[in-house]
Amino acid sequence: MSAATQAFLDMLAAERGAAANTLAAYRRDLEGAEKLVGDLANASRAQIAKLAGNWAELAPSTVARKASALRQFFGFAVDEGWREDDPSGALPKPRTRRPLPKVLSHAQVEALFERAEIEADSGKPASIRQLALLELLYGSGLRATELVGLPISAVPRDAPLLTVMGKGGQARIVPVSERAREALAQWLAVRPGDPPSKHLFPSRGGKHLSRVRLFQLLKELAARADLDPTGISPHVLRHAFATHLLEGGADLRVLQTLLGHADIATTQIYTHVDAARLVALVNEKHPLARPLAPRRASD
Repeated sequence: MSAATQAFLDMLAAERGAAANTLAAYRRDLEGAEKLVGDLANASRAQIAKLAGNWAELAPSTVARKASALRQFFGFAVDEGWREDDPSGALPKPRTRRPLPKVLSHAQVEALFERAEIEADSGKPASIRQLALLELLYGSGLRATELVGLPISAVPRDAPLLTVMGKGGQARIVPVSERAREALAQWLAVRPGDPPSKHLFPSRGGKHLSRVRLFQLLKELAARADLDPTGISPHVLRHAFATHLLEGGADLRVLQTLLGHADIATTQIYTHVDAARLVALVNEKHPLARPLAPRRASD
């Protein structure tokens, strides 16, 4: 990686507080482009234009992400005086349609919780931890990274609120339901304390539970609850939290705050989900949804 691109990544971390996963994604995209055109700070507009051909087989969303990373880099390079021109105009501009998030039905969520509660009644620490994780994913809408990285100091004592460090190191306050507080209390009673760990959900070696392991636990639980594991993930539960709140009449601005979205346009995707549900309901229940009887020839 060139010195210029490394400096750009350092800026993202220091000035914008970019998360580790975000920085890793930018690094992959910039390194991939440099393998094709060389040092981006010195690449010509013609070289940048050729990237479209190399990306031809990629999904439009992937091309859009790569192009966005380069546009931000070139803007930074011009500001720093490394380039006199901004060749971003030569980058492809694919039309992308943001897919609607997968959403669980109320019945599916209930089946997942019913299975988790039965297993937690066994008293096994792993099963009690599983229920606490589930309660926070669906009850507070946390991202997977936010959940596994929670410090034990974040657990509410008097107020039913949880302090979460979101994307870009931005802190936000999310509510914790009575159910979740009870599940957390059960978990803290059996949480291993040796070796000591600052994490609410510790793993071996003093680290916290990994995102990969969280994914695995949810899919295994889904299978035991007779649900399709491919349709279950931490993010799907976060989507269910948002969609079900919106169905219940939650304000979009409140939802934006709870989810930690910097831009309300990101939150508005859930209005489309709710609209899609309403369309499906009309198509299923409205009298005009039933096929008309065939007309007789004499009519």
